[in-house]
Amino acid sequence: MASGSDRNPIIIGGLPSQVPDFDPEETQEWLDSLDAAVDERGRERARYLMLRLIERAREKRVAVPEMRSTDYVNTIPTRAEPFFPGNEEIERKILNATRWNAAVMVSRAQRPGIGVGGHIATFASSASLYDVGFNHFFRGKDEGDGGDQVFFQGHASPGIYARAFLLDRLSEDNLDGFRQEKSKAPHGLSSYPHPRLMPDFWEFPTVSMGLGPIGAIYQARMNRYMHARGIADTSKSHVWAFLGDGEMDEPESLGQLTIAAREGLDNLTFVVNCNLQRLDGPVRGNGKVIQELESVFRGAGWNVIKLIWDRTWDPLLAQDRDGILVNRMNTTPDGQFQTYATESGSYIRDHFFGDDQRLRAMVEGMTDDQILHLGRGGHDHKKIYAAFKAAVEHTGQPTVILAKTVKGWTLGPNFEGRNATHQMKKLTVDDLKGFRDRLHLPISDKELESGAPPYYHPGRNSEEIQYMHDRRLGLGGYVPTRVVRSKPLALPEDKTYASVKKGSGQQSIATTMAFVRLLKDLMRDKELGRRFVLIAPDEYRTFGMDSFFPSAKIYNPLGQQYESVDRELLLAYKESPTGQMLHDGISEAGCTASLIAAGSAYATHGEPLIPVYVFYSMFGFQRTGDQFWQMSDQLARGFVLGATAGRTTLTGEGLQHADGHSQLLASTNPGCVAYDPAFGFEIAHIVQDGLRRMYGPDSEDVFYYLTVYNEPIQHPAEPENVDAEGILKGVYRFSEGVSGSIPAQIMASGVAVPWAVEAQKILAEDWDVKADVWSATSWNELRREAVACEEYNLLHPEEEQRVPYVTRKLSGAQGPFVAVSDWMRSVPDQIARWVPGTYQSLGADGFGFADTRGAARRFFHIDAQSIVVGVLTELAREGKVDRSVLKQAIDRYQLLDVSAADPGAAGGDA
Repeated sequence: MASGSDRNPIIIGGLPSQVPDFDPEETQEWLDSLDAAVDERGRERARYLMLRLIERAREKRVAVPEMRSTDYVNTIPTRAEPFFPGNEEIERKILNATRWNAAVMVSRAQRPGIGVGGHIATFASSASLYDVGFNHFFRGKDEGDGGDQVFFQGHASPGIYARAFLLDRLSEDNLDGFRQEKSKAPHGLSSYPHPRLMPDFWEFPTVSMGLGPIGAIYQARMNRYMHARGIADTSKSHVWAFLGDGEMDEPESLGQLTIAAREGLDNLTFVVNCNLQRLDGPVRGNGKVIQELESVFRGAGWNVIKLIWDRTWDPLLAQDRDGILVNRMNTTPDGQFQTYATESGSYIRDHFFGDDQRLRAMVEGMTDDQILHLGRGGHDHKKIYAAFKAAVEHTGQPTVILAKTVKGWTLGPNFEGRNATHQMKKLTVDDLKGFRDRLHLPISDKELESGAPPYYHPGRNSEEIQYMHDRRLGLGGYVPTRVVRSKPLALPEDKTYASVKKGSGQQSIATTMAFVRLLKDLMRDKELGRRFVLIAPDEYRTFGMDSFFPSAKIYNPLGQQYESVDRELLLAYKESPTGQMLHDGISEAGCTASLIAAGSAYATHGEPLIPVYVFYSMFGFQRTGDQFWQMSDQLARGFVLGATAGRTTLTGEGLQHADGHSQLLASTNPGCVAYDPAFGFEIAHIVQDGLRRMYGPDSEDVFYYLTVYNEPIQHPAEPENVDAEGILKGVYRFSEGVSGSIPAQIMASGVAVPWAVEAQKILAEDWDVKADVWSATSWNELRREAVACEEYNLLHPEEEQRVPYVTRKLSGAQGPFVAVSDWMRSVPDQIARWVPGTYQSLGADGFGFADTRGAARRFFHIDAQSIVVGVLTELAREGKVDRSVLKQAIDRYQLLDVSAADPGAAGGDA
């Protein structure tokens, strides 16, 4: 074995071996002491001594390396547990009633003719965790602030409903309306936490697994951001996220842990319900998920509290002088622990304790039944209280509590710890009887044998219910509760939008820059300006937003503790504890979580924020579409900018950057109002209307998505008598044809409008076609309004039939109609059935690629010359021009030769 002096001079296990030894004799004394401990007392005793030394070193603030993981025991030793201030007997009765009603609610939802499903095993495992939180920690909103923000695990919703029932917040009719939101209206309950469906109850949608953890992190960060900027006092708010160990496999669950540690978010606690099971089987059958998660969270800089064993293990661990019991706990895989949860006490005696005489001696005085009831820490109120209290009192770091539980706990041997328990929804009569007996509830066999099992309520005047109300009164009100206290904002005057409406003159700018210019004017508004929250995934310079660095600054709770490399430049990078811009790094998921937290601040804290999230459009709805769905569910508001939009606009970047479909994806989100504007004045009207709809007197729960481009063009001034209604509803006539005798219509959106105008000129000069150009600012809104008209007509056949706006708007125009955009044809095809005439679309279907803009558009046949041929083709189909002109036009414009196209404008990264 190599001596210490022969070792490679590197850092080994976090220990620096290159540091010079200034007192070798003292060092040798310490090493000799360790050797003696090993030789005389054994390795386990030496290990214990080393761990105690590390503990004392940390108490003395000596910087020692973190251990990746610790023993498979509770982090908080029994001697350090605080006094439990509750009445455990009453709390047990409350929890038993809650457990019963949660399970019965789901079971009744499975009655014949209904069968809407539900989940009972998740709440059964986490019920004690929630109960301690409700009774002692979760702050309500009655004090006028936002209280605590609690992200409830989605599959545990039946338990939250069951508790609300005991508190008279929900009725028996509500419980019987579980998952029957329309057929049992107004009593129906949503399946999971859905604020849009229950806007007075739920705050945070969490059942799309993985979104709860990242949402909680950025909610905690948004609380600090709002406090730092003086918008709301969030100093008392604590964010709790209740999660599953299987859920931690989702990349969003663990992907942003470091930002919570980096910013010292000690207002955040994760509670991971480690019942060791996924939906269909073990999380880590051959491993130990709690140890694995401990390593991940410790490495990310979190405070980790393990809550593994209940109080029945304390006497056994106190006897474990040789560490043999801890070693057995350390080396038993999760899959085996799940087997122990389903087996008898004698089986546990033989297999867990039996092969080592020292272990077997520990339990000689215990009956098999006592061994069977050696429990897990996540079901012990006192142990849970100790963990929660330690979490909220810890400073400088976020905390994760890894609580070991049994899935299906108390539901009986057919449920507890079984691989299939997640999908089990119905309790048999025998299951119900056993469940009742275990919970000690006064329900007769007759009640269980005749019809649906009853709900249990101990009575409004019972000590249990009074205890519940008193605890919630002391904690500031009922949870969960969603309250909207914010008032409408004073909106900017029309003159704020004037500069953008003037156009760009001789200067060519992209629509992205037009939006940024408008944003700069809006942020100067005394009332509104401070409420804007700028968000971008490491791309502010790309979008021309570096001009905000000196004034708005980038939020960093530590400020800027270095000299910026570009500090002497006018647009230097500047961080500040009160910064307005959120720079979340290269993480669209993190940015979208910031967007949601900011966009729902009007409800969470009663103070509206106006988030403006700008990103490469390809990496928005496609990459984080589930979060945008979450945003709608959470009733969040704000502006989302898909910059560098279009299949052919972002030259040189290639396939994975070329977005030709985000508008189509946006159309699937009912809470998203999507526009594809062509010019600055259109953007001005859309943004002004968005502020009115989201932050005005009659605010709506929507968010706006604008696709903007990086191609520089000259923006015209707003026309006199501009059709503002048409801009907002989705289409208006931008340019009326002035010459030619054969009528036609061209509909275009976004960057395609200038191509359409060029095509209009060519058609008139070369083919005697008089084409009008329509700017379709929103294909999606046109379709949405038309669908609403059809639904009304379907249900009101005797009323005057409604005509869609697009049909009315185009009714006087002589076709054919040719639509074109930088999107796939499915985007403009959304309105095809309501266009009053022959309709055809051109689009960029297929993968994008790197080339000049002109070549790409010629390839997809959406450039001006292709539009000309498209219009002529439709005119030929109607017999208004001879078909021979089609081949002539194709040859004249060399449509089959990509290299013959004008390359178009170069540059324009923003």
